[in-house]
Amino acid sequence: MAAKGNPAAIIIRKYGDDHEHPHHGGAWKVAYADFVTAMMAFFLLLWLIAATSTEQKKGLADYFDPNVSVSSSRSGSGGVLGGTTLAPKGAMTSDAAQFDMVRNERMSPVEQADTQAQRTEIQLDNAQSAAEQAQKEEEDRFKKIENALKEAVERQPELKDLAQNLLIDRTGEGLRIQLIDQQNYSMFERGSAYMTPEARHLVAQIVQVVNQVNNKLSIRGHTDARPFVSRAGYDNWNLSSDRALDTRLALLEGGLDPRRIANVTGLADNEPLVPDALDARNRRMSIILLREAKGGAK
Repeated sequence: MAAKGNPAAIIIRKYGDDHEHPHHGGAWKVAYADFVTAMMAFFLLLWLIAATSTEQKKGLADYFDPNVSVSSSRSGSGGVLGGTTLAPKGAMTSDAAQFDMVRNERMSPVEQADTQAQRTEIQLDNAQSAAEQAQKEEEDRFKKIENALKEAVERQPELKDLAQNLLIDRTGEGLRIQLIDQQNYSMFERGSAYMTPEARHLVAQIVQVVNQVNNKLSIRGHTDARPFVSRAGYDNWNLSSDRALDTRLALLEGGLDPRRIANVTGLADNEPLVPDALDARNRRMSIILLREAKGGAK
């Protein structure tokens, strides 16, 4: 009991607020992280849709389709994209090869053999078409060369007399330009390997025309069957070879690149132009513009 005259002591008890407002935890951070992850996956999906072709989308769909067996492999080129990359560059197989593999695994052996046979046939057809196109283009070039040579001879009065000495035809080897002797005119001095000035001028005109293409040349010398009377051991083989070499020299003097000459050959009287072995026309020089395209005209 308080003493008389002293007021009673007032006691104030103050309670904390911890029990009324509990501390907040980090659960919201987990939810936010899940949201960000989901958005990243969503944008990645959008990028994949934009970056893949229709065939790739079909391949992906088939891969996850339980009713379609695409591949038993779990990694490497047997995976979802078959070893290819979505980037425009990089080490990858072609889309066609990838999906051919998928289709082949779904085909029977007979169907795969038929498909391979069809591919081989298509490849052969394409190769044949390309070869035929190359042959046609080369034939067109040869025709232009032939016309240009004839025009060059007709244009120049000093070469008009040699028009009958120029023979142009086609062989399996290419475009053959022949300088032929006539009964009253020879392209070389009688019994020698020295070409006449007129014939050398004609060869220079030939060079100007054949320089329009890049085909290699074969040079061949021919004689008639008349025995060659000269120093011991020198015969028509030597004469035809020496004339072929002099023709080569005339071509080089006219401006021909020496790297274009494939061969120089003397054939004596073994390939006559006309049946009469002693005919002057069998004495000739052949300059053959060799074919580059395979399978040309025979």
